[in-house]
Amino acid sequence: MSTADRFARSPLVDATGPAAQQAAPAKTSGFSLPASRQRELRLDLFRGLALWLIFIDHVSPDVLTWFTIRNYGFSDAAEIFIFISGYTAAWVYGRAMVESGFVIGAARIFWRVWQIYSAHILLFVIIVAEVTYATAVAGKPVYIEEMRMMDFFLQPGDATIQALLLRFRPLNMDVLPIYIVMMLFLPLVLRLARWQPDVPLAISIVIYLLTLRYDLHLSSYPDGFWSFNPFAWQLLFNFGAWCATGGVKRISWILSSRAVIWTSIAYLLAAFYVTLTWYFPQLDVIPSALERWIYPIDKTDLDVLRFAHFLALAVIAWRFVPAGWSGLEWRIMRPVIICGQNSLQIFCLGVALAFAGYAFLTETNAGFVLNLVVGFAGILLMSAMAWLLNWYKRIQSKGGRGAAPAAAG
Repeated sequence: MSTADRFARSPLVDATGPAAQQAAPAKTSGFSLPASRQRELRLDLFRGLALWLIFIDHVSPDVLTWFTIRNYGFSDAAEIFIFISGYTAAWVYGRAMVESGFVIGAARIFWRVWQIYSAHILLFVIIVAEVTYATAVAGKPVYIEEMRMMDFFLQPGDATIQALLLRFRPLNMDVLPIYIVMMLFLPLVLRLARWQPDVPLAISIVIYLLTLRYDLHLSSYPDGFWSFNPFAWQLLFNFGAWCATGGVKRISWILSSRAVIWTSIAYLLAAFYVTLTWYFPQLDVIPSALERWIYPIDKTDLDVLRFAHFLALAVIAWRFVPAGWSGLEWRIMRPVIICGQNSLQIFCLGVALAFAGYAFLTETNAGFVLNLVVGFAGILLMSAMAWLLNWYKRIQSKGGRGAAPAAAG
């Protein structure tokens, strides 16, 4: 064991032996992880649901989005996905750091970063091929323009290098780059959390406030900024990590209070009313002074109203979908859960299918029914791929390689 590993190792060693260490929760000065190693199916459920919603928002942005949360409040599936990504990453790799030390835990995180980066580059190649084919079939550059890829076809060499540097991204490919950046800083976040569990969240809030005040951002190629500003969205990712490492336990008494529940419901209803005025202006009776405070509701910099809307949704989900909820065992829930268990692969598949479906619907001038069929077909393909991935993991395990860690999704 290296000196760094000895320094980073949590003082959890129990004289009762390995069995007791296996059962004991990972805990250090307020830094705590669940004692159970079983998968948290609620996380898989909501992450899988977020993947389905992201696909639907992309494949049919003008029709099927009425079946997603995007048109009924300030936040959308992106907030759900980023929060759960932070939660699960801290849960899985926080335990790895506790059991194997900082160096090993950080190495595992960086290996995951490489996997995400590789998936992003592969997805980029697939999107380029799809856009090229659709443009050739349609005989017009509309898809190149809509996917923001004109610079790639004008200067493919420069654009390819910038794509490798995560600075050039087609439309709908902004989530994985921010995920990569957040994961790169996760070892530091977890190390600080084991020292003082609330410090990473406090630093994250400060960075977020500085971003709003001084417009911190990362530039993109050839001009502009990242659609998901890492300086702002890191707050949601790190908030998820904070919840996973004991934060939600420390505030559970607040979350369970009736005042918080009813405040969350009231905020969701107010947000729903505001979004209705976007489509039905005759309902707009909001005072002009309040409108100036509300708008613009900026997604790039994770507007406070979006963050608050997500928090309200999270409170309701935490209250009405408790741990051990019997609905998690329902057969109808299985497809969405297994999609959440294979989030990286299913996310990439969903983005690729979304463009293919969108191009097909555009070229056929599809009506509502065909939009519905394409959306349902995409979800079926995503679920089938998730089932295939789980089946492959099972046969690998039976082949004598050992079962994969229960929480390694």
